[in-house]
Amino acid sequence: MESKIKQVLSDTSGLKGREIAKKLGLDKRKVNSYLSKQKGLFSKDESHCWFIVKDELIEVRLDGGVWIDGLSLDMSIKKSGSPLESDCSSVNFIVPKGSKIFLEAAARLLALSNQLVLIGKSVTIDFNDCQGALSYFNRIGFFELLDKKVDIKPSRPSFSTATIYKGNSEAVYEFGEVDPDNLDEDIPQRLKKSFVYYAGDKYSQPVFTVLSELFGNVWEHSNSPIPGYIALQRYKGYGGRRGVRPHIQTIVSDSGKGIVGTLKPVLKERYHALYKKFDFNDPKSGPLLVKEVFEKGRISSSIYEGHGLGLKRSGDVAASYDAKISVREEKFELKLIYKSGKLHEFLYEVGLPKILGTHICFDFFLAES
Repeated sequence: MESKIKQVLSDTSGLKGREIAKKLGLDKRKVNSYLSKQKGLFSKDESHCWFIVKDELIEVRLDGGVWIDGLSLDMSIKKSGSPLESDCSSVNFIVPKGSKIFLEAAARLLALSNQLVLIGKSVTIDFNDCQGALSYFNRIGFFELLDKKVDIKPSRPSFSTATIYKGNSEAVYEFGEVDPDNLDEDIPQRLKKSFVYYAGDKYSQPVFTVLSELFGNVWEHSNSPIPGYIALQRYKGYGGRRGVRPHIQTIVSDSGKGIVGTLKPVLKERYHALYKKFDFNDPKSGPLLVKEVFEKGRISSSIYEGHGLGLKRSGDVAASYDAKISVREEKFELKLIYKSGKLHEFLYEVGLPKILGTHICFDFFLAES
């Protein structure tokens, strides 16, 4: 119950017990009784409105001994609140023993850490119990793009294995920075080469289309002092409690306004029929709007003709190859899962901890070797 009440009070602080109970669908006496027993976690004012007791430190412990994807990371963070919105001065991420972290989750952790530093918070990532994750992060170039103010335990690597081995393995394309002021336009071509090495020539042109479109989106729309980035990782496939199919994962991430953030201001004037479809007071309107962009396209904040098709083209490619797309925006994630060339499943999660920008992950599944 603690995490649920914290989430409610993080969204709207200063609620009475009955209001919290109503939002959670619980008995108000049960909620009030629970709140009164949580010394040091919650406090109430003279009007009997409840607040979270603000800590100097938020401590986030990731799942241990399992594969951690983007949503798993978000859920670990959610248990402690929303670091970007909290009054805390410090955030400590703890990576437990046995943690295996997908590229998708590493990209979100990188973005959130840099965003926290930008607003003046102290950030620590503790790898003391999981040196394997520290080595992996070093290999993929995580620390090269991580703000130097972030404290790494037991210590930040003294040299980058990503720099040493860059380009020597087709199984990984290290984090590549997408900096509008110093743009490396060869990145999509190099990622395509890595992808085709494992997936075959049939992927050559469609994958280049996806990578170029997403690369261009970050370059055009991120509008953030934090550079965007793009990366690729091949996974052989693993058994266990959370089985992993052989696949290639590609991520594109930025810390800008996000798809919804850039479209909302122009919807009413330019796309009035679409504007009328959504109630933006409803949290699910965000994922539904992004789904519309991937499925139909021609929706853009740009005034120029021909814009607004990039994500649609990427979605078409994903459908052609029965891929999976996940998109993380400010407080939600959506998944588009394709099968037999069509959208098979649409899933979304709202009420996630705040993160700025757009973080897109494509999973292209490979045949069992």
